[in-house]
Amino acid sequence: MKAVIFDMDGVLTDSEPVICAAAMAMFKEQGVDAKPEDFVPFIGTGEDRYIGGPAAQYGLKLDLPKAKARTYEIYLALVPTTLKAMPGAVAFVKACKRAGLQVAVASSADLIKVDANLNHIGLPAKEFGAVITAEKVVHKKPAPDIFLAAARELGVPPAACCVVEDAVSGVQAAKAAGMKCIAVAATFPAAELAAADLVKPSIKALTVDDVRSLG
Repeated sequence: MKAVIFDMDGVLTDSEPVICAAAMAMFKEQGVDAKPEDFVPFIGTGEDRYIGGPAAQYGLKLDLPKAKARTYEIYLALVPTTLKAMPGAVAFVKACKRAGLQVAVASSADLIKVDANLNHIGLPAKEFGAVITAEKVVHKKPAPDIFLAAARELGVPPAACCVVEDAVSGVQAAKAAGMKCIAVAATFPAAELAAADLVKPSIKALTVDDVRSLG
């Protein structure tokens, strides 16, 4: 293994509850009382689907760009008081770098959200060899494009990359990219992440040796 590619939401940051709260608030403004479970099938697939999927279920015709912009507006207002790093995440990224592994972030979220999250937890984009966001790829997870783009930017073959994911769609994307995958059961139960090469209860339980054991 030469590189570790991190998903962001649910891996580096505990942002799933925050984006869910922001989306529900946006839907409330549209007269829809969305529930947290409405968003679960769309976790990890990008905000277009995260918002558009529940909207379709409720028969709500949204101006998606405006709805997404409003959701981000609410989200960014919540970040300073509610967003936290996942326990152990910052330490593990730094441990990977000390061990000589390249590190990247590959998130289906838009750049505005990724930058806000990474800056807030003290891991700004400059700490990573590559930061790939939704704007940089056409096909989002579970397609492999976002991870392949990260590998290209790092200059590392896919087979030498290990992805750290928390979502089913992300595990599928990593495997489709021909990469090793470690899943952390922070968002989905371990049984639903069984397609990963290794499943850990949290990123805090993950070590550099775990990464090296896969290659």
